[in-house]
Amino acid sequence: MLINLDFSDAKMGFLSQRATEAALVTNDLKEFTDKNVTITQEDFLYRGSHAGGYRFPKALAAHLNEYLQPYSPVTSDMIRCVGAATAMHDILAWGVTNPGEGVLTSRPVYGRFELDFGNMSQVRVVYSRNKIEEAFQDDIVEKFEEALLRSRKAGVDVKMMLIVNPHNPLDPELLHVTYGLSKDFGAAGLRLGAIITRSQPVLRAIEAAMRFNNPSGASLAIGSAMLEDRAWCRAFIDSSRLKLAQAHRHITSQLRDMGIKYLPGSNAGFFIWVDLSPYLPSDFDGESNQEFALAKRLHKMGVFLHPREEHSIEQGWFRMVYSQDPRTVTEGLRRIHKAIS
Repeated sequence: MLINLDFSDAKMGFLSQRATEAALVTNDLKEFTDKNVTITQEDFLYRGSHAGGYRFPKALAAHLNEYLQPYSPVTSDMIRCVGAATAMHDILAWGVTNPGEGVLTSRPVYGRFELDFGNMSQVRVVYSRNKIEEAFQDDIVEKFEEALLRSRKAGVDVKMMLIVNPHNPLDPELLHVTYGLSKDFGAAGLRLGAIITRSQPVLRAIEAAMRFNNPSGASLAIGSAMLEDRAWCRAFIDSSRLKLAQAHRHITSQLRDMGIKYLPGSNAGFFIWVDLSPYLPSDFDGESNQEFALAKRLHKMGVFLHPREEHSIEQGWFRMVYSQDPRTVTEGLRRIHKAIS
């Protein structure tokens, strides 16, 4: 995300390489919306948007079946649409667990799951104690079991397991998928997402909460137009993949030139894990730990990186978002290099 930076004077302004937004495709999305979206009378009424209305679940099912190719096709009756991912996580926590119970996941992980599951439904996130490179190894199962035992001893009963891009065999009735338009389509501002499940009890629980979580009719009209235009959708995703690949090559090349290590081998997401442990200051500068002290130093240079916090148990790793204008990334790296030199 770029804030108040005029490239005629690139030394002015503040850069945040934290928010995982698909800024590279925002113009493409706006051009499509300007040309192809029509807001109808139905979009202003209650019935047009309840749980996603008629168009959006049908269009989303077609999109997911084409790109994810599930063993059993997704149908529109399995889909309930809400206002983005945060609402999806809260509804699932409310429908599947009780306050004080837990949801199990591995590290590193999206750091705001604790807020999504905990703020309203009071569900605790239980983390496995694994290193970054262990997250996709077979023995992660043992780490999960250790976490379950620790949680049980602490009096927290784990009722859910959170897996990013699940590929393991589970009972279809126990698998609940959340999907939003903020990442694949760069449309975070639409506040539009969906819960997909074959479980009738969970669908009934979601339906009970829809009164508080129905999406906007205008957002559904835009999202439906995007997903229904399959030719545009395919071209958009192909273009997005190309831009992300170019952006990834751009940032990794510059990191190598700067001598900053990063975690290689990733093939998804808008950020890269960078190892700034060699640059952690000994002086905490009033902060509680070295990572926050380094983040404070970077902040003074006009760039913000998200420190480890709950993302990882290993010290010195920061999340750097690269899905931005390459000039923004280059300027941000220049400021980082100046701060750690």
